[in-house]
Amino acid sequence: MNLRGRNKVSPNFNMSSMTDIVFLLLIFFMLTSTLVTTNALDLLLPKAKGKTSKNQNIAVSIDKELNYFIDRTPIEEDQIEGKLLNLLAGQEEPAIVIRAERSVPIDNVVKVLDIARRNRFKAVLATQPK
Repeated sequence: MNLRGRNKVSPNFNMSSMTDIVFLLLIFFMLTSTLVTTNALDLLLPKAKGKTSKNQNIAVSIDKELNYFIDRTPIEEDQIEGKLLNLLAGQEEPAIVIRAERSVPIDNVVKVLDIARRNRFKAVLATQPK
């Protein structure tokens, strides 16, 4: 008479489901990390508690040497308004992000804000979170 159990538990651990999950997570993080690229210069921004909205696509940057940039492209101060009008033509709610370094005098920032006001652009001053 054979009384041994027929169902034997295998001591091996199957890793295929674990590798599938890790592979899917890897793909997810690779795809989402490419969507988080910033199109801006490396500036030391002033700190604030508010957050800059993420849906603007045109950035006007001013570095500490008072050089002006529109989306990393150097531009002269007197050409900013024309370039912004060309870039924002046809948009329903045109908006710009002003990225000025801490040491930039407020007069230079106000010039860009005045251009935005004259042309009815929304202007957001970018800051660094605290």
